Amino acid sequence: MQFHHHGYVSGDPRVKPAAGVGINRPADLPDEVDVLIVGTGPAGMLAAAQLSQFPDITTRIVERRPGRLVIGQADGIQARSVETFQAFGFAERIIAEAYRITEMAFWKPDPADHSRIIRGARPVDDEMGISEFPHLIVNQARVLDYFAEVMANSPTRMSPDYGFEFRGLEVGSEGEYPVTVTLAHAVGPNEGQERVVRAKYVIGADGARSKVRDAIGCTLAGDAANHAWGVMDVLANTDFPDIRTKCAIQSGSGGSILLIPREGGFLFRMYVDLGEVDQYDHGSVRATTIEQIIAHANQILHPYTLDVRNVAWHSVYEVAHRLTDRFDDVLPDQRGTRTPRVFITGDACHTHSAKAGQGMNVSMQDGFNLGWKLGHVLEGRSPESLLSTYSEERQVVAKNLIDFDKEWSTMMAKKPEEFNSPSELEDFYVTTAEFPAGFMTQYAPSMLTAEPVHQELAAGFPIGKRFKSAPVVRVGDTNPIHLGHHATADGRWRIYVFADAAAPQAAQAGTPSAVNDFAEWIANAPDSPLAATPSGADLDAWFDVKVIYQQPHTEIDINAVPAVFKPLVGPFQLRDYEKVYAADPKADIFELRGLDRGGVVVVVRPDQYVANVLPLTATAELAAFFAHLLPARQPKEV
Repeated sequence: MQFHHHGYVSGDPRVKPAAGVGINRPADLPDEVDVLIVGTGPAGMLAAAQLSQFPDITTRIVERRPGRLVIGQADGIQARSVETFQAFGFAERIIAEAYRITEMAFWKPDPADHSRIIRGARPVDDEMGISEFPHLIVNQARVLDYFAEVMANSPTRMSPDYGFEFRGLEVGSEGEYPVTVTLAHAVGPNEGQERVVRAKYVIGADGARSKVRDAIGCTLAGDAANHAWGVMDVLANTDFPDIRTKCAIQSGSGGSILLIPREGGFLFRMYVDLGEVDQYDHGSVRATTIEQIIAHANQILHPYTLDVRNVAWHSVYEVAHRLTDRFDDVLPDQRGTRTPRVFITGDACHTHSAKAGQGMNVSMQDGFNLGWKLGHVLEGRSPESLLSTYSEERQVVAKNLIDFDKEWSTMMAKKPEEFNSPSELEDFYVTTAEFPAGFMTQYAPSMLTAEPVHQELAAGFPIGKRFKSAPVVRVGDTNPIHLGHHATADGRWRIYVFADAAAPQAAQAGTPSAVNDFAEWIANAPDSPLAATPSGADLDAWFDVKVIYQQPHTEIDINAVPAVFKPLVGPFQLRDYEKVYAADPKADIFELRGLDRGGVVVVVRPDQYVANVLPLTATAELAAFFAHLLPARQPKEV
């Protein structure tokens, strides 16, 4: 964390000085906003937290409830989400309070007595080391609390506007605020009273029964699996030995259980198989009582018993897989003729079972993908055409998720005798671990993601996939850190410059150096992306340029490092020494990520996905890549 560069900070450095619309922010919902977000679920809150970092953008998020969510249904936090929390500054704190999944136990019928269950395999949760971050369980309400804190501490001092229900919207073709949104007070003395807000853009993050989705003519299409599950968060005493371990339990006496220990050391969740649902059931299975769910759980757990002392929450649901064909208000025949004004995220555009632990995670990535794009367009950093990439990118991800979840939820509902082998379920869990962890997403080539022309130069950073961090040593303070952990959710592009073999002092002495030539170009060339930085702004205001040398940190002379990697920042123009790194001899990033030692540039989007890989000498290609993403060049102050 960096601070003091704007003057001494005596309080909490996470609380940024109010700026822009955060100065004297009105408590009441204004009549005109840049972005109106409907719904404070995971997608909406992450989008709001991202947009809160843009001081001059007026973003408001409305919610029908009178206050914060008290208990949420979602609880699984995949490693990709924890990487995202790191970017927003609260990964360490949420890890400390969460339950951490390290193994998963698979229980199945005892071959000698099918009325009893016995433990089978116990695979490690992340056997392949997919991420340095853990797989967590923590209530959705706490995740939303952390994003609310990020918003409140941001320059815009954002906070949710509770007690507003969405009634409808109309998208016009003229004016600065073309979307007219009708809201109604949902609570308080003005309950039922309507009011109108005009917006430049609207995000519908209002769940599976989304009214925003209906307003733009989208429908969820798909099918139900005709299989019901009872889910309960309980406090209980039991002799089941793995009650504090994630378990898939298959019995020979009627069904299965997915057991998820919860944060705090005592609470746990059970998804209890209630069996096939008749197509003419008409939802009557949802009347299953908590007592019936507990009784069925005891039947499955035999010979172990479950003595429930308290039920924090319970529900009954039928598995359904549904997806909208677009995630914005642009109809297929309008593509290319106009850009979107209204977007839908999360459960508003994709629904699936809860047992793969994907809903909240994929929804948050929807919000991350969309939030920075809106910020860039509204600030004038990028053209409006950037917004069309949201639906293009995220609709494919949602389709892949539903395909995966259909397979996983079908396997969870199978009877033991229906499997081809006794280990089929655990084998599937291990071999597909990268997908539910959130790391199989790979965006296709587009205006944001380059063709993999030079991919062989950085095999460990696949273009279109998330930037997989690795250890390095920061030269200035000799601290070993993860390179990706220094990238915050501030809306900036990252340009990682992996140096050629010449140390900076050797280059200064006259040894040919590709990295020095690159530094000269990116700092001074008129076609450099840095040339688009607004006059008067810090050199790294839009682009965070970092260098990683091949030598150990003890062999790097910081004074010989090109100045573009040590920019002057803040009102006092202080030199930033936290952009210069060296390979860690114990875990060389050049070896770990297959980086060409002739020098490589890795470009990473603000949402942490690799956008391009280029040799250090390909400055013209880099300039061309950014040319269509940036505004016209402006002269910089000297």
